[in-house]
Amino acid sequence: MAQKPARSSRRIAVVGAGIAGLACARTLQRAGHAVQVFEAGAHAGGRLATLDTPFGSFDTGAQYFTVRDARFATALQATAADLARRWSASAVRVLDQHGRVAEAPPPRQEAHWVAAPSMDALPRRWAEPLQATGALLLSTQVLRLAPDALDARRWQLHTQGTGDEHLVHAGFDTVLLALPAPEAQRLLASAAADLAASLAAVAIAPCWNLSLAFPNAGEPGTLGPQWNAARSTHHRVAWLTRESSRPGRAAIERWTVQASNAWSAEHAGDDAARVTSKLLRAFAEITGIRATPAWTEARLWPQARTLQPLGQPFVWDAARGLGLCGDWCLGHRVEDAFVSGLELALAALR
Repeated sequence: MAQKPARSSRRIAVVGAGIAGLACARTLQRAGHAVQVFEAGAHAGGRLATLDTPFGSFDTGAQYFTVRDARFATALQATAADLARRWSASAVRVLDQHGRVAEAPPPRQEAHWVAAPSMDALPRRWAEPLQATGALLLSTQVLRLAPDALDARRWQLHTQGTGDEHLVHAGFDTVLLALPAPEAQRLLASAAADLAASLAAVAIAPCWNLSLAFPNAGEPGTLGPQWNAARSTHHRVAWLTRESSRPGRAAIERWTVQASNAWSAEHAGDDAARVTSKLLRAFAEITGIRATPAWTEARLWPQARTLQPLGQPFVWDAARGLGLCGDWCLGHRVEDAFVSGLELALAALR
């Protein structure tokens, strides 16, 4: 689709290429502005992340998404209808400490959706028009935000790339931070301390994620419980997913285990081997699966789940050309990130 001509084209930096940043950047690019997106990771997507292994893929971040907002539904239908699949494991169980079903799913539980063949397929699709125009810089971490050295009305970004390459990108009329709140606060600390302070009430918890593969388990779904996804009240574990139950995934028996907020915070400084050992014991207690997995990998997400959101969809300071967006503005859902990014872009266009 052709870009719409902007009444007054601006040079806009979007820092972060998760769902919020992609929604924001795509909207601004289609409006005709010169957008540059900076992403510290090697791929776009943020916590819509996928780990590829010899045994199949694991969705190590967001486990599913809901579709409540009509604008999110429209965007999916228009750009990713072939990727979005309703997950047959929508009947999520709630388990007690011992893995027994403590609460049956309601008859009309809200639909759970995933992207196929992996969760990162959605952000990869949404990143395509940005990559096609050279607007997406991957493996580029923004270290500092400061007034432009040649024009104090604009902004410059000090970045670090691969190979410890340091560059200054200057001349931005607007800078929009689509980052977790703590990272946004760090960048704003010297450039706009009042905006940084406005995020003080936001609370975000870490999460340890454990991936397990059982390639010798036989037919998928025959090892362990008869459910494919569950929330748990176990003090170590909050969520479990049988990865092979997701549409488009390999059939090898694989599980994702996500630790509780409190346990993850308590053990954020532990090494991966110690975390793996503890979560494996909890996994066995909950599922009854006591076989030794052939492969494991643990990953800590430092900012994983919003405990206390900002309470508004975005922050926008038109006078300084600074804005903030992210799921943490509204909650912790994938579509919270989309709505936040979209609404910040629309505010910046007014």
